[in-house]
Amino acid sequence: MMRNPDKYRPAAGIALFNADGQVFLGRRKKASGPYVWQMPQGGIDKGDKPKHAAVRELTEETGISADLVEPIGRIKDWLYYDFPKGFAGSKRARGWYGQRQKWYAYRFFGAAPDINLEAHKPAEFTDYRWASLSLATKLVVPFKRPVYTRVKREFSKKL
Repeated sequence: MMRNPDKYRPAAGIALFNADGQVFLGRRKKASGPYVWQMPQGGIDKGDKPKHAAVRELTEETGISADLVEPIGRIKDWLYYDFPKGFAGSKRARGWYGQRQKWYAYRFFGAAPDINLEAHKPAEFTDYRWASLSLATKLVVPFKRPVYTRVKREFSKKL
């Protein structure tokens, strides 16, 4: 399927792995139902490189400082997802069809006290957990699953 990249909000995501090979998942604030978990991700600001946006989003959403992580991989392609019909999110209201994302894998060398979900206001996550990449694909909202499946396929090789 051909997509017009100008209709998709540029964003970056980060799969953060602990020493056991589990990935960080944050519980989305104000989300309900069975699909409330996701990896840190967010928009790429004008003039930002995707890699820098990914690390910035990690720090903003988790409080984890850049000196506690190390890059272990990336996906070169843009990964796309579409907002579902009736999606009431503010991004849809601004005319975006969905997001196009660059994804990065990082290793976390810190500990639980280094994670602070309140480091940046407003907080985007209310809780966090470590899980397998396979479980992450089941816990994310269904419209993001194709992206998470690709992330799982690419980054499982890095662990």
